[in-house]
Amino acid sequence: MLEHFDALHAVAGLLVGILVGLTGVGGGSLMTPILVLIFGINPGTAVGTDLLFASMTKVVGSVVHGKRDSVDWRIVVRLAMGSVPAALITLTVISSLGRPPASANKIMLLVLGGMLILTSLATLFQKQIAAFAQKNAHEDAAAVRAPWATVLLGMLLGVAVTLSSVGAGAIGVTALLLLYPGLRIARIVGSDIAHAVPLTLVAGFGHWIIGDVNLFLLAALLLGSIPGVIIGSLLSTRAPDRVLRPALAAVLLISGIKLLS
Repeated sequence: MLEHFDALHAVAGLLVGILVGLTGVGGGSLMTPILVLIFGINPGTAVGTDLLFASMTKVVGSVVHGKRDSVDWRIVVRLAMGSVPAALITLTVISSLGRPPASANKIMLLVLGGMLILTSLATLFQKQIAAFAQKNAHEDAAAVRAPWATVLLGMLLGVAVTLSSVGAGAIGVTALLLLYPGLRIARIVGSDIAHAVPLTLVAGFGHWIIGDVNLFLLAALLLGSIPGVIIGSLLSTRAPDRVLRPALAAVLLISGIKLLS
């Protein structure tokens, strides 16, 4: 196994793990472009490996949020009702198409690039969106539309995450802020992280069955990311959000444009 180990993969896992711990974003949106752009990994393999990487990394975050009672399990169930079936259907379609042609890699890169740009915008303007939603909240109307809209959001995330491994973090949180404006942001973030675990786990195992997961690469990434998440979580209370969010959004935007070019 040692001959397959690359220390640079572990370093990449460490850096992404720290960012996930600091901001809650980056498990999919940063690792996939790093694997494609820097390490030259096939896009399909990068997505499949990153999905399992994200699920195992976010298990730690889910445990922490669960102990702090910052997870709304009703939201998690509603999201999963839409996302898990959507992920399974998407995986079935991918599997039925057989071995993808070379042109499929270009399509995958376009999907990745588009999702990264959306994620960068969601990351950059998340606080403004939250403030707008709370200011214009109508509790009765929100209570009626939120359950079904949450299931629909789950379906959209299920397809997007299965195809690109991007979207469960910043995009999911931003949409939930609009659907549940009266809920504390910490509770929305915790619910989104908890939902990302089953979604990325199902999608990741599906890609594994299809043959799009590199287990040696996954092990190296996790070797760095697990201590990285712990370090990032410990530093999160000291790191200035006004600096981190624009920096992260800029990295995501540049990565998205690079993949589209």
